[in-house]
Amino acid sequence: MKPWDGIISEEEQRAYAAAGFGRRAGLGRRPALLVIDVQYRTTGTRPMPFWEAVREYPTSCGQPAWDAVARIRRIMDLFRARAWPVLYPHVSQKESFDAGRLAAKVPALMTVPAESYAFVDEIAPQPGDILLPKKHPSAFFGTPLASYLVDLGVDTLVVTGCTTSGCVRGSVVDAFAYNWRVLVPQDAVYDRSATSHAVNLFDMAQKYADVMPTEDALAALGALA
Repeated sequence: MKPWDGIISEEEQRAYAAAGFGRRAGLGRRPALLVIDVQYRTTGTRPMPFWEAVREYPTSCGQPAWDAVARIRRIMDLFRARAWPVLYPHVSQKESFDAGRLAAKVPALMTVPAESYAFVDEIAPQPGDILLPKKHPSAFFGTPLASYLVDLGVDTLVVTGCTTSGCVRGSVVDAFAYNWRVLVPQDAVYDRSATSHAVNLFDMAQKYADVMPTEDALAALGALA
């Protein structure tokens, strides 16, 4: 079962397959891990059902976030053991000059408390990790991410975090445009909408990335020299 089965019809999936979409690109030899926006503002301070979580922080995604955090930790443990790069693109606290269209479109992002921007302890950065504050969905837009990746000799990005339909997707599309190979562990990304999560995973799998369960991703990464 794929996450999008039952949401994207079999007929639509067949249409993509008939056009040749959805083939695996495979991994390179030098991966880097992106952990996007895994902050308490998107997870809540503890696992909670969605409607309870949003009473704490309105931008929380509830239980799916914590399910993903556990899987991100497993991927991260492999990257730590192999001394592969780990990078943290993250939204920094919003200031008044950041308002732009964001304040009109998603005003809650302008008002969440400062402490909610802290990284989730279970997968918090360690010395030597690269922190990349960003102001927009893509981890590449207005940041030195591409420069870091070139300097590190990275040829493959493993993209985790949130939201699947927003910052994850925006970063995946830009990484694809820069010709990096992209792997998205489908259960190590999360969204407040199960439907949006599934549809965006389908679209990324067809056009921009290899999408697979964390178990399969770990096996593929573990096989690298």
